[in-house]
Amino acid sequence: MPGLLRGVARTAVVAGTATAVSNRVSRRQAGRWAQQDYEQQQAYAQQQEPAPPAPPAPPAAQSAAPDEMTQRIDQLKQLADLKAQGVLTEEEFENQKRRLLGG
Repeated sequence: MPGLLRGVARTAVVAGTATAVSNRVSRRQAGRWAQQDYEQQQAYAQQQEPAPPAPPAPPAAQSAAPDEMTQRIDQLKQLADLKAQGVLTEEEFENQKRRLLGG
C-alpha cells in the first residue's frame, strides 16, 4: 500500500503543480490581451477625436487700414449730412473734416 499511496501523492503533486502553472499562464496571457485591447481602444479613440481647430491667422496690418478708412468715410458722410441739414456751418464742417483726415 505504501507504493500505491506514494503514486497517488505524486500524481496529486504533479496535477496541483500543473494546475498552478496553467492558471498562472492563463492570468498572464489574459493580462497581455487586456493591455493590447486597452492600447487599441486608446489608438482608436485618438483617431476618432476631431483635430483641434487651427488657430486663426493674426490679422494683417493692412486689413485694419481699410476698416479705419471705412469708418472715416462714414463719419465724413454724417458730417456732410449735418452740413446739408444746416446743423453745421461750412467752417465747422471744414474743421471736423481736417480733424478726421489728420491734417
